[in-house]
Amino acid sequence: MINKIGIVYASKTGHCKKIAKAIGKTLNIEPKNIKDNSSLEDMDLLFIVSGIYGGESLPEVLKFAENLDKNKVKKVALITSSTSKKKGQGNLLKILEEKNIQVVDELLSQGSFLIMKFGHPNRQDIKEADDFAIRIRKAMGI
Repeated sequence: MINKIGIVYASKTGHCKKIAKAIGKTLNIEPKNIKDNSSLEDMDLLFIVSGIYGGESLPEVLKFAENLDKNKVKKVALITSSTSKKKGQGNLLKILEEKNIQVVDELLSQGSFLIMKFGHPNRQDIKEADDFAIRIRKAMGI
């Protein structure tokens, strides 16, 4: 059986796209924008990279999760960017849990908004996301 990994992202400011592209390069996988509505192949692990805006997950991320098929996507790892670096994807986690799609871990990455936390994601944030992706892949034996 071929173990497949995918990466999708949703980004208002470009930060999550930058993180998704970086881990895509590290894992040799082309990330897909959630807005592209492309169908997913069967995969063992899907990285969802998105941010928290105004304390909430993006509506397109929640809609994407609602449409995931647990028979196609076995497990999910989340990379969440937010200015507070404290709030995770609670609404997204709830949807995935209801669909019986296991979330193996969530990385909270420093985001920025206008002048708050300007300069993120920086090299350290990207390295942290890369290390997270490598660790999750290894833990799954992929």
